[in-house]
Amino acid sequence: MRLFKREDYLRKIRGFYHDDGMIKVITGVRRCGKSCLMQCIVQELKDGGISDDRIIHLDLDRYGFRSVRTPDQLEALIEPALEIPGMKYLFIDEVQNIDGFEEVINEFRNEGDFSIFITGSNSYLLSGELSTKLTGRYVEFEMQTLSFKEYCDMKRFLGLSVDANLTAELDRYIVEGGFPKALDYPDMADKRTYAQSVIREIFDKDVRGRVKVKNVSVFNQVRDYVINNFGATTSLTNILDDLNKKQGVKIKRETLHRYLQILEDAKIISRCTRFDMKSRKSLQGEQKYYLADLSFYFALNTDNRINYGPVLENVVYNYARSRGYEVSVGRIGNLECDFILRDSEMGYAYVQVAMTIMNDRATEDREYRPLENIKDNYPKFVITRNDPIQRRSGIVHENITELIGGGRGFSPGE
Repeated sequence: MRLFKREDYLRKIRGFYHDDGMIKVITGVRRCGKSCLMQCIVQELKDGGISDDRIIHLDLDRYGFRSVRTPDQLEALIEPALEIPGMKYLFIDEVQNIDGFEEVINEFRNEGDFSIFITGSNSYLLSGELSTKLTGRYVEFEMQTLSFKEYCDMKRFLGLSVDANLTAELDRYIVEGGFPKALDYPDMADKRTYAQSVIREIFDKDVRGRVKVKNVSVFNQVRDYVINNFGATTSLTNILDDLNKKQGVKIKRETLHRYLQILEDAKIISRCTRFDMKSRKSLQGEQKYYLADLSFYFALNTDNRINYGPVLENVVYNYARSRGYEVSVGRIGNLECDFILRDSEMGYAYVQVAMTIMNDRATEDREYRPLENIKDNYPKFVITRNDPIQRRSGIVHENITELIGGGRGFSPGE
């Protein structure tokens, strides 16, 4: 079977392929491609000369393994590999299906000669036992759904046409979303049905299976509210007021906070906090929520019209996360910067996102002024949908199809 290689993620993991001291934890929303990534790693190991008997691959969501639910059962599946001399490569998909899996993983890591890879679809995987028992003994690789570049590359891989007009292709990507499986369905209605099924699966397996939600109807109303208002500056108080006034939903503040955390843990949404440039500290209260995939929004709405403001922000936010940046909303005095990006070397980049800056001078000034007020020398970007490129104040202006479609990062050298 030919596999589409997510090179951006494989590149990050390759240095750990043969490391038996660090557990490789691959996280991401359900159906974003974690299992396929594991299969690509397995194939690269085989191509590198690793024999089949030294590769143990357990997909706990598939037929034959669904009855495996206890640590003892998991241990029994892996134990025969102890007889094989030399390094073994252990892959476990959806390991959080087994309560107490941490003891088993830790046991085989301590045995040595086991390079261990595990995946999970929610943040519970890295909470509690795993983080306490394996502190400093695991490295996380978070996957996103397909970026715009990956979406175009995978279409070509599957023999599907890619529009020469990349802006038109970008609009298709926005509406269809980035779940790899959705590319198998040519009909938009089928793509929507697939996205709806992913939402249901997340609730069944990553929410209901982990936490108790007493009032499912209210939980779903909170979920739909946040999905429908992605990219908007909000707070617990604002959400409580809107739910009460517009929908007649009365909910306690602590319950709302819990529901939002559940949605975050299930990786349906991602919270982007505010960061004050002067104090270099995170600000409490207001934040923005972005979607793991834009298809979640369009699956819940029959309207295909694109509100480019939050949509392009969401695309850039997820892309920056896929490149390994920590992302915040910036405040510079009374001005706001859409995104402050921080890399692993503590370097920064600043990003403004707009559909266009060509309407009038006031629009252009609104996007450039926050960046011009930042006095350090880190890279600064204005990203638009499809504008003629301009030069101003040494700030990089790029269209999103060129930046993300070209797979570049947010520093001059990338």
